[in-house]
Amino acid sequence: MESEKITSEGRAINIQIQQIMSFLTNDKLTIVGAAGMIGSNMAQTAAMMRLTPNICLYDPFAQGLEGVVEEMRHCGFDGVNFTFTTDVKTAFTGTKYMISSGGAPRKEGMTREDLLKGNAEIAAQLGKDIKSYCPGLQHLTVIFNPADITGLVALIYSGLKPSQVTTLAALDSTRLQSELAKQFGVDQSKVTGARTYGGHGEQMAVFASTAKVDGKPLTDLIGTDALSNEAWVELKQRVIKGGANIIKLRGRSSFQSPAYVSVEMIRAAMGGDAFRWPAGCYVNSQGFSNIMMAMETTIDKNGVSFGEIKGTDAEIAELKQSYGHLVKLRDDVIAMGVIPAIDQWNRVNPNL
Repeated sequence: MESEKITSEGRAINIQIQQIMSFLTNDKLTIVGAAGMIGSNMAQTAAMMRLTPNICLYDPFAQGLEGVVEEMRHCGFDGVNFTFTTDVKTAFTGTKYMISSGGAPRKEGMTREDLLKGNAEIAAQLGKDIKSYCPGLQHLTVIFNPADITGLVALIYSGLKPSQVTTLAALDSTRLQSELAKQFGVDQSKVTGARTYGGHGEQMAVFASTAKVDGKPLTDLIGTDALSNEAWVELKQRVIKGGANIIKLRGRSSFQSPAYVSVEMIRAAMGGDAFRWPAGCYVNSQGFSNIMMAMETTIDKNGVSFGEIKGTDAEIAELKQSYGHLVKLRDDVIAMGVIPAIDQWNRVNPNL
């Protein structure tokens, strides 16, 4: 009997070891805004991707948060330990990776910029809480709008290095890929190199020169019967208005696509599969100064890095216009007193 007990205990230990080894890391992942639709989808996606058994869900809305946890438990994920709390100190302490969707969502008729002041203030508090409770954070992904600005604000107050913060810009590139696939009647995976850069908003720069459709350069297809110049202009508008169209169709802001893409980003930062799309990151080179915007990026355990953006003269001009729009938003936030003047950022965050 004693030997049978030992054998049984050994099997249990082996099962536990296998479960632990099946995850990408054991580090704590905290999802901020977990009671919302984006947050709950992020929790499910992170569990399905087997990122870590240690997932903490944080939201001030206690009842909704408990409901999300109950749903996650009902999924029956093997080995995943969902903890949840309305206390920010408890949630953040010991966190190594974090995704935040903890801002107000867009409603029909609103632009991302309409959320500027309120969500920038939320981002400022997020950064301060990171500095207070999890200064050892490895990577932060910010996805609440306007994401370029909220990510920048959070970076300033968090004390993190620029390489440790990314924002949701990839959604614009996936929307371009989707529209091109629909236009040409091909599988979405047959559209490669779909890229938008600059701001995550209606002033984004949509690039054609990087894209191929079933191996054919998109620039060779524009102006033909397959995609007239007028049709290309209309297609770009559908990409730019992609988020607004979701609100019109579903009566609420996008939640499944930003959730999935943001978890892909944090997975790459954890050392998992490479991230396939441009990401928003802090830029202070190539003629772009003290801004967060979509670049051609690499995300890995060392953080986010970016390379030079190449395109036609017209595309680069569009990118500069998008950058100019972001500069205005940044300066508006400075004027509101949410963040200090640029020459004082280093006093708040020595890494800037």
